[in-house]
Amino acid sequence: MACGLLWLSRSNPMRSPKMSPPVVLLPPFSQETALAKVRAAEDAWNSRDPVRVARSYSHESEWRNRSTFLKGQEQLIAFLQQKWNRELDYRLAKALWSFTDHRIAVRFRYEYHDQTGQWFRAYGNELWEFGSDGLMRRREASINDLAITESERTFHWSAPGPRPHDDRSMDSVR
Repeated sequence: MACGLLWLSRSNPMRSPKMSPPVVLLPPFSQETALAKVRAAEDAWNSRDPVRVARSYSHESEWRNRSTFLKGQEQLIAFLQQKWNRELDYRLAKALWSFTDHRIAVRFRYEYHDQTGQWFRAYGNELWEFGSDGLMRRREASINDLAITESERTFHWSAPGPRPHDDRSMDSVR
């Protein structure tokens, strides 16, 4: 499920997304569509599939990710492939912070470990801007990492895969 798409099968997890046509979430956003856009983006990132993630961005999409600047889907795919080769057992949760007609702000948290087994929790905020086609044309992410012990982890769902709908991990700041 790409950020720009919400599969009709979301209400029925037993149905394959390939069996249902996508519903495109276009600006202007409502509370409901902004929330759905955030969850769809989270699900795509938790798939750890760079091509799936990149499909929700315009071909000329521009990113600032920490101190890295990227442009276009090809650069996004290469970046994400490298990211998930370094950030192992990656699990992400996003929460809607605010929205306007064609922009969404989110806060997020993700956990991963490196090749040595050191666990990290990353905290951040993203600013998203969408075109009239529903694809993201700009993403700015500010992210901070904190080394944690394995016992401090809070994300334990099966991965890769979506965060369970009843997970409340984004309710707290920690």
